[in-house]
Amino acid sequence: MRDHNKLRAFELADDIAVLIYKLTKGFPKDEIYGLTSQMRRSIVSVPSNIVEGCARESQTEYLRFLEIAYGSLKELHYQYSLACRLGYVEKSKISEYELKIIETEKVLSALIRALRKS
Repeated sequence: MRDHNKLRAFELADDIAVLIYKLTKGFPKDEIYGLTSQMRRSIVSVPSNIVEGCARESQTEYLRFLEIAYGSLKELHYQYSLACRLGYVEKSKISEYELKIIETEKVLSALIRALRKS
């Protein structure tokens, strides 16, 4: 079994999860069952699937869970973009959060590519 705490992808995803929860606290109340809920589900899925994949014995299963995590991260990226365009994110925070999401995508994607090669 692998230790998810040793993965940079997990560390970044976990950091973003905290940021997204804090960010969505400020969303309009009428979004509680809409974009707020959807963004929270997407981001929680990312580190959760990394953890679950690490607990799997086979590399094939591990890779599958990392791919699911990556898909959820891409979903969050779109939702974040939408929230920005709707004016739910402070302009001063847009670039900072965007860069964190992109960095996480790159790190997770690199991990997936490395596993596919081995």
